[in-house]
Amino acid sequence: MSATALTQPGQRQRWTVKFAEIDWALAAVLFAIAGIGGLMLYSIANSSWQPWALDHLTRFGIFFCVMVFLAMIDLRVWFAIAYPTYILAFLLLIAVELVGDVSLGAQRWLSVGPVRFQPSELMKIGLVLALARLYHGMSAKDAHLSWKLLIPAAMILLPAGLIAHQPDLGTAILVTLTGAAVMILAGLSLRIIGAGLAALAVAAPLAFFFVLHQYQRQRVLTFLSPETDPSGAGYHTLQAKIALGSGGLLGKGYGLGSQSQLNFLPEKQTDFIFATLAEEFGFAGCAFMLLLFAAAIFMALRIAALSHSHFGRLAAAGVTATFAAYVLINGAMVVGLAPVVGVPMPLLSYGGTVMMTVMIGFGLVQCVKVHRYAELTSGKGSLL
Repeated sequence: MSATALTQPGQRQRWTVKFAEIDWALAAVLFAIAGIGGLMLYSIANSSWQPWALDHLTRFGIFFCVMVFLAMIDLRVWFAIAYPTYILAFLLLIAVELVGDVSLGAQRWLSVGPVRFQPSELMKIGLVLALARLYHGMSAKDAHLSWKLLIPAAMILLPAGLIAHQPDLGTAILVTLTGAAVMILAGLSLRIIGAGLAALAVAAPLAFFFVLHQYQRQRVLTFLSPETDPSGAGYHTLQAKIALGSGGLLGKGYGLGSQSQLNFLPEKQTDFIFATLAEEFGFAGCAFMLLLFAAAIFMALRIAALSHSHFGRLAAAGVTATFAAYVLINGAMVVGLAPVVGVPMPLLSYGGTVMMTVMIGFGLVQCVKVHRYAELTSGKGSLL
């Protein structure tokens, strides 16, 4: 497919042409990750498709079709809805503060009739789109070092603060990391990056004592020394380490993980499914799984690099940064290198909301691939 066929003004690509332009290698890697997730959920349910495996695979099938559909949408549409999506997500976060549902001590959900959802998931996509559009119209000099950087900083910190107040520290960290990644990829000055890291080092102790909730402070202390409360706050971390260690090099075998099968491992279908994988397939299985995640991240970043529009590059890279942050935080949490913050392993863990967010994000990445020759104007988002 030539660049001309994809960039001439007024020319519409046929759906068949767009379908062929999708990165099917990336799609296959995502399919493999979700498929392995389904197999692990089948195993930990004592070789039963219920209550998790069948739902997991069905949802992935639906969201895979959504990803393909979103890949067909003109990049100008994503550009046009960038700011409205961010504003809608921000208003919904405010609505959570006012009328949100409370469950297990957290106020994170909104209910509209039979539908119950977390606006913070929409913010993950809205923030990437809005920042990509903002930087699309910003000069390289301003993106490097200028007072205008206060705008993207506020766009990141305001929703992150609302999410942290729910409280949902894991999602707040993800939103902050994603936004920071977009700013860095847009050309942020190393001086600002260094100053930000220094400010974080100073603010972290203050946040620990004056911002975090008691249970969040307990999680940090447990992370530092889980053995002090092995049957209480340290239980999750210790059981995950036992599962990781007992798997050895090749694991105990499919369906033979004692920690998960005997329900010693908490949240085995969500936050700690990677520990289940380690127990049954050992270091080799974990390494293969991480290679799949690395392949997905590499392919998505390559798509971002090949985009002719700045908006496309930053949007695809920002979504990829979110996906990578999921993997990094969950992996660190499972092996005891980070506190337990309730971040699942994307596509591997059970859960429809995160899967929806991830697949919509990859729909955007695939759209950037299909429309990689598109060049957007700074103002109106029309093709040149």
